[in-house]
Amino acid sequence: MSQKINVDGVEYDFESLSPEAKAILEKLQHTETQIQDKQNISALLTRSKKSYIHELKREMIEGKSGVDIASLFD
Repeated sequence: MSQKINVDGVEYDFESLSPEAKAILEKLQHTETQIQDKQNISALLTRSKKSYIHELKREMIEGKSGVDIASLFD
C-alpha cells in the first residue's frame, strides 16, 4: 500500500511526487519537527520560569517574616 500525503485536504500518492516535491516535503517535515521541538522547549522553559518565580516569592516572604514557609507544609 502506497503512502498518501494530504495537502490542503487533497491526498497525493507519495510515489507519484516528483523528486523536487519529495525534497520539499522532506524540508516541510523537518520544519514541522523543529517547530514541535521549539514548542516543547518553550513549554519547559515556561514551567521553569514559573517555578523560579514561586521560589523567589517564597524566599522573599521568608526573608521578611523570618518564617521558613516550607516547614509549615511538612
